[in-house]
Amino acid sequence: MTDAQETAAASSLRTTGGAPPDDGGSTASAVPGAPTPELEPTPEPVPEPTPLLEPREGIPPVVADEASLAAVIAAFAAGRGPVAVDAERASGYRYGQRAYLVQLRREGAGTALIDPVACPDLSGLGAALSGVEWVLHAATQDLPCLREIGMVPTRLFDTELAGRLAGFPRVGLGAMVESVLGFVLEKGHSAVDWSTRPLPEPWLRYAALDVELLVDLRDALEKELDRQGKLEWAHQEFDAIASAPPPEPRKDPWRRTSGMHKVRRRRQLGVVRELWQTRDRIAQRRDVSPGKVLPDAAIVEAALALPVNVHALAALNGFGHRMGRRQLEQWQAAVDRAKELTEAQLPQPGQPVAGPPPPRAWADKDPEAAARLSAARTAVSALAERLNMPQENLIAPDTVRRVCWEPPAPADAESVADALAGLGARPWQVEQVAPVLVAALPA
Repeated sequence: MTDAQETAAASSLRTTGGAPPDDGGSTASAVPGAPTPELEPTPEPVPEPTPLLEPREGIPPVVADEASLAAVIAAFAAGRGPVAVDAERASGYRYGQRAYLVQLRREGAGTALIDPVACPDLSGLGAALSGVEWVLHAATQDLPCLREIGMVPTRLFDTELAGRLAGFPRVGLGAMVESVLGFVLEKGHSAVDWSTRPLPEPWLRYAALDVELLVDLRDALEKELDRQGKLEWAHQEFDAIASAPPPEPRKDPWRRTSGMHKVRRRRQLGVVRELWQTRDRIAQRRDVSPGKVLPDAAIVEAALALPVNVHALAALNGFGHRMGRRQLEQWQAAVDRAKELTEAQLPQPGQPVAGPPPPRAWADKDPEAAARLSAARTAVSALAERLNMPQENLIAPDTVRRVCWEPPAPADAESVADALAGLGARPWQVEQVAPVLVAALPA
């Protein structure tokens, strides 16, 4: 048994910064059919958390060649139990969200740090771990970059999502490890440029520690979810994440430019689009974050001002004296292209909305639907509080809106359950939410 497992076993779930409230079983009793735990003696004072400073076997060497990778694959294939997986990206420094370091830990194999720049194809490792449960924290953040290098889990356990379902108010990895296991993780290198080579030793230590206790955390959270009668719910959520297809490319990504709410006229929208697309091509070619090429604020500034020439452009915030003449000319060329577009070529304001309109418009468009939504939101909020979990994890807000905008007829238990399932709700969500929506829809 590791130090972390001993600590967790001794204290059940610690309460040093965000464990679910233990009020004698009220959380579990809110779940239909969940057993009521026996009353326990008053817990002993919780000791101060222990700083976790070094991986238990030291910092492993970075795997950066095929021979070393083959050895890691063999070791992890022969390991036992779940495998902890993490990935580090260079968000804010590089174009895209590729992985620049992959960390793994499994009993019997220890910890491995793999450089996916030197070893870009990790499909062999992914295949060796097929059927093994992968333990990730905030899995949806790492799965896209892992998929790019050939690592796709068939089973997973998401410790962040488990924490949400169990009612933890703070679900960051550091907060969870501290409150559940009693150890403090160093978080000073989370936002560094992981594309740096060679990676400094303190960064590698931080990366190794991120997977050091992930399986221990998984085991403790599994017990807590089981205690609350929510373990099957968690398994359904994890299966949904593992089986989800890659997301579709975002339509008109330029519309997400920060500050777009200031841009009203179609010609100005055209300038935003031209500048955004020009910036994106440059950022991709240079492999840098688009924000380092040109800030969003500068794009919006140029769209509002519609500068007539390079001199006028240079006077705007974001296009100051540090920008060379050639750079200014390429941005002014983008502005000029937008000015030359015909009315038919200009983008329309807003985006076509699939599904119901924004809720703020419901009272005017359909007062009865607005009343249904208000009643449904109140009922779902009360249920989420009773189950001690965030509303968005109980049921997606968009799902509630769609059912309230076009409720099934008749709005009975069976038809509402079918509607929820058709919108992607998991069976446990349907079981919990359908009854409260049936009661709310006649409003």
